[in-house]
Amino acid sequence: MHDSLPAEKAYRILEAGPVILVSTRGTDGRTNLMTAGFHMMMQHAPPLVGVIIGPWDYSYQALSDSGECVLAVPPAGMAKAVVDIGNCSGETDDKFARFGLTPIAAQSVSAPLVDECLANLECRVVDDRQVRRYNLWVLEVQRIWLDSAWQELRLLHHQGDGRFSVDGETLDLSDRMVKWRDLMD
Repeated sequence: MHDSLPAEKAYRILEAGPVILVSTRGTDGRTNLMTAGFHMMMQHAPPLVGVIIGPWDYSYQALSDSGECVLAVPPAGMAKAVVDIGNCSGETDDKFARFGLTPIAAQSVSAPLVDECLANLECRVVDDRQVRRYNLWVLEVQRIWLDSAWQELRLLHHQGDGRFSVDGETLDLSDRMVKWRDLMD
């Protein structure tokens, strides 16, 4: 027996990527962080990521004006801060200061990295044709920074309605990936 879910709950089933923080810098020099759960890998080379950021997000204008951002992957231990970052606006709050986070200068974009995050991906907008219709920005990853000091590799995943899951055991099935060897490290 299978239970039925409303179609608008599809994200609960398909949203497999970690919750991320999007770091931007506006033309006025102000930085901002927003929480994002809707994003996806789109292509391997060049590495393209799609992310949903709409005009209701304070970061929208900064991303539109600058054409660049940082996608920061927080560890599971930052769950409460990640949720709280999503519950306030950069229009009135300096989120780096409010949440005790450390901005670090990026190399290829003006938006700062987030020191407390496991990974930071410097990105540039390469396609904004779907923004008007779907609020979908296509970003090309320029550079990736990993925090080698972190031992916790557990990531936070949004399941909807304020529920989250945390990665647990890693299953290494790389030996079975015979068709995709050229995409493996």
